[in-house]
Amino acid sequence: MPAPARSVPAIWPALLVVVAVIAVYAGSLRAPLLFDDRGAITENTSIRRLTTALRPPTDGSTATARPVLNLSFALTYKLSGAEPWGHRAGNIALHAAAALALLGVARRLFQRVLPDAAPSLATGLALLWAVHPLQTESVTCVAQRTEVLFGFFCLLTFYAFLRGTDCRGGQRLSGPGDSALIDRRHSQTQSPWLALSVVACLLGMGSKEVMVSAPLLVLLADRTFVARSFAAAWRARRGYYCALAATWLLLLVLVLGAGGTRGSAAGLGLGVSWWTYLLKQAEALVLYLKLSFWPHPLVLDYGTAVTQSVAEVWWQGLLVWSLVGGTLWSLWRRPALGFAGAVFFAILAPSSSVVPLITQTVAEHRMYLPLAAVLALALVGLHRLAGPRAWLGWGAVALVFAGLTVARNHDYRDALVIWNDSVAKYPSSARAQHNLAVELLNRGRAAEAVDHAARSASLSPGYVPAHYTRGLALLELGRADEAAARLQAAVKLGPAHADAHLALGNALVRANRPAEAVASFRTSLELKPAADAHHNLALALAALGRSAEAEQELRSAVTADPGLAAARRRLGLMLAQSGRLPEAGEQFRVLAELQPDDPDARANYGNVLLLTGRPADAIPQYEAALRLRPGDPRLQENLRLAREALGGR
Repeated sequence: MPAPARSVPAIWPALLVVVAVIAVYAGSLRAPLLFDDRGAITENTSIRRLTTALRPPTDGSTATARPVLNLSFALTYKLSGAEPWGHRAGNIALHAAAALALLGVARRLFQRVLPDAAPSLATGLALLWAVHPLQTESVTCVAQRTEVLFGFFCLLTFYAFLRGTDCRGGQRLSGPGDSALIDRRHSQTQSPWLALSVVACLLGMGSKEVMVSAPLLVLLADRTFVARSFAAAWRARRGYYCALAATWLLLLVLVLGAGGTRGSAAGLGLGVSWWTYLLKQAEALVLYLKLSFWPHPLVLDYGTAVTQSVAEVWWQGLLVWSLVGGTLWSLWRRPALGFAGAVFFAILAPSSSVVPLITQTVAEHRMYLPLAAVLALALVGLHRLAGPRAWLGWGAVALVFAGLTVARNHDYRDALVIWNDSVAKYPSSARAQHNLAVELLNRGRAAEAVDHAARSASLSPGYVPAHYTRGLALLELGRADEAAARLQAAVKLGPAHADAHLALGNALVRANRPAEAVASFRTSLELKPAADAHHNLALALAALGRSAEAEQELRSAVTADPGLAAARRRLGLMLAQSGRLPEAGEQFRVLAELQPDDPDARANYGNVLLLTGRPADAIPQYEAALRLRPGDPRLQENLRLAREALGGR
């Protein structure tokens, strides 16, 4: 009798998956924070301390109503602060953990339908899913940890459930006797694993709202692979399912605590109808399926557009409804096949159905976990065609996907590169055009920034940031009147945009319209008190000859920001000109401490010291200024006067 074939130890597929994840994502560690990353990390003060991390911001940003996600950001903030590498390393580690959980889930489920091929199919699924280029947005963009964290906890929920029901399988069902035997065997559950499943589900609810479908999918998995009927699953594990359902209470509390929506990011009644959003999702779902098999082109931002007419997406809608119908039929006739379809649609339903996510109507990161269902079906089909040699096919595809993922991560190396890439691939995204304009402006390329901001505004005339950035770029180019016109459009569309009011005031000052500028600065201060707004208002008031008011605004500026050197310098000069030299001296003293390498700060402080009869103190200031600006005749003359005042010493 021939010796039995030796199975591959489970550790080797796990190591292969982990090494593959590290290999394809290691190059992304140095990529900058992008898109929503700044709101999630640099602008999110709640993650600075672990004690505040479970109270995420309520502004509709990435972490709103997601305390577990916010806590994870706080933990990686401990590692690297606001530097992106630590947060991105956290994403990579979580993605590897999710891939391992998928490997465990897949092995146990494939053993129920294709026991002979289960190890190979599970390895192929975990590997393809881990290195698929469609996953790059979820893993590389720090803010999309919400998808990775949800995916990990959802898979852990399933894995612990399967361990808790000892779903190791090995026999195909061939008749009532077999079914009855299996039902009895799987009625013996293991409580610690089921408890872990409930805890994982609870943590998932605190990570992302799409976890809402997990309890129902676990019940469907029980019916499909374990108990063989809903009634049998309920009889065997009713306490477990009650506990799973109880995790919805946390999600309910979090959603209601955020006002029933995610701020201005998602929900009904936010200016986008459920019908136009639903039509857009028909196009989105077909796109997601296409990218699952042909991941090109990948786009960081598809914008906020919706579809107005059925005629625009008739064939995509027909295809989607056909797939939904096929899934329902399969759940009845081919349960395992139907389960894969149900996973795909159930996980996407919260974000890709009737509840508008108005900040992103299409997003590749939503396919993070649903991609596993698509790949599982593809692998089963490949196995049916190629049999035991199927691993050659999925192995070759995994190599191609890995190369494409490395290349895609290279696009994230620089903000200007990724936004150029997005605009080239999807030029109709107003937000991508705007973000490219912002990066160009930051690099000193204001003329190009004007063009892209103008395109953004033409694509979405009501998009306030486009008008704002266009105004800033025009102001940078010295075209103050044009800048004022663009910024007036911005504040008309977005009257609560404090920075737009501030920029409009700056443009009006540059256009010699200080009286109008005063009103803009005051509005900006009402919306968002800030030191620079007080300072700029002081300039406008001074230009109108309203010195007392200007002085008061400068004092407010240095109170709000003691390190604002420009305000201290101007306040010191104003005080000196009005003869209040001791007060002026105090401002210049602080200024010299703030900017010890600024020769003007040293010189102004020395001048006040000399005029107030303190030449001995003035001399070191003049000497320091001359070291910074050698040969300056005014400094040399003032130093000579200070020395003469000391009797030539």
